[in-house]
Amino acid sequence: MHDGSGRIVVQNLSKQFGAVNAVQNLSFTVEPGSVTGFLGPNGAGKTTTLRMLLGLVTPTAGQATINGRPHSQLGNPARVVGSVLENEGFHPSRTARNHLRVYAAAIGVPDRRADEVLGLVGLGSAADRKAGGFSLGMRQRLALATALLGDPQVLVLDEPTNGLDPEGILWLRNFLRSYAREQRRTVLVSSHLLNEVEQLIDQVVIISQGVTRYYGSLDQLRKSQQSRVLVQPADPGALVKALQENGITAVSPTPDGRVAVAGSSVQQIGDLAAKAGIAVYGMQEDHADLERMFFQLTQGQFAGGPGQQPQPQYQGPPPGYPPSGPQQQQHWGGPQR
Repeated sequence: MHDGSGRIVVQNLSKQFGAVNAVQNLSFTVEPGSVTGFLGPNGAGKTTTLRMLLGLVTPTAGQATINGRPHSQLGNPARVVGSVLENEGFHPSRTARNHLRVYAAAIGVPDRRADEVLGLVGLGSAADRKAGGFSLGMRQRLALATALLGDPQVLVLDEPTNGLDPEGILWLRNFLRSYAREQRRTVLVSSHLLNEVEQLIDQVVIISQGVTRYYGSLDQLRKSQQSRVLVQPADPGALVKALQENGITAVSPTPDGRVAVAGSSVQQIGDLAAKAGIAVYGMQEDHADLERMFFQLTQGQFAGGPGQQPQPQYQGPPPGYPPSGPQQQQHWGGPQR
């Protein structure tokens, strides 16, 4: 019997395909009432991890549980967890309503639930249309409706915004926020659409090249990244020299000819430029966003071998588990998707 908590726990999860370490010692939790983003470049191991969580792939080591149990021990899993890993499982000649009724019968929910979830995902008017004529965005909505049939505590979605237009993305964002926060459900979203995910998630797990780069709150990740000031000087070289002579060394040129300065205020930079007689045409404070942080954390994925990996920024193991040793903390993540 599962514990009914709605909690996802991934603990020291690993998967090898022959000589390839697809996922290594991956650990994180997803709590009810929040939306967690699962981010990484293509080939980072996201889909492999989700398949292990959903019982579709057997781990080499470690475990992934939902409500304290592996997926295979949940009894009627569709009443606990709904998932969308792809949106191609539709018979092209079957209507949206009939597609959902087939799945409803399989998991033991009444036929009327099909119309309820079609309304939830905005496909009520398309209930009698054949799925073969649906656009990519409509198929994505139908896949989500299928996942919602059992009114699950937990939603696991792989690239859920694929094929959605801007209006659909806004709808999905609002729907998942409400589902997680107002209904106290658990939502895990895998995506590479970083700007969209940043407006949706509370927690984030970032993986790349066999290593967990970060696991923790989005706010804490933002705080860990220094903001910078972008300066447009008349003489970039002279400004860099003046700043360095005054102990400001976190200085770098940008491709558009400006100078990026970290760890200093606009006022301090302006005073030093004036003292050195350097004209400044503009300054802009640039606060870290998720996209830039993502690229900073995953930039080694395709740039070199394992010896060039940056260190992970891991916030600790799931509650109730002993901490992993330093050797383990350097090898979380996965290179294959």
